[in-house]
Amino acid sequence: MASISAISIDVKKIDKSKLNKGQYLNIDIATRDETNQYNQNVSVYYSQTPEERKAKEPKVYLGNGRVVWTDGNINKAEFVKANTTEEMVDF
Repeated sequence: MASISAISIDVKKIDKSKLNKGQYLNIDIATRDETNQYNQNVSVYYSQTPEERKAKEPKVYLGNGRVVWTDGNINKAEFVKANTTEEMVDF
């Protein structure tokens, strides 16, 4: 149920207009089963809006890396609505 990935992000590629509330950067991390020629199997890119996905806009990659540890199982996190008054950050 766990893994650790070592990722390198090119901070020069971060577009400040993509920051949510000026400080949160919504990203997606994709882990593949196969590795590339650099022994990497993890990619990091900006999260896309539903409209961007529907329009099939290309992903903007920020960096990549590799899984360095896993227990062999990764489960999808189920969404549970928090019962708090704190504002949730939408990913």
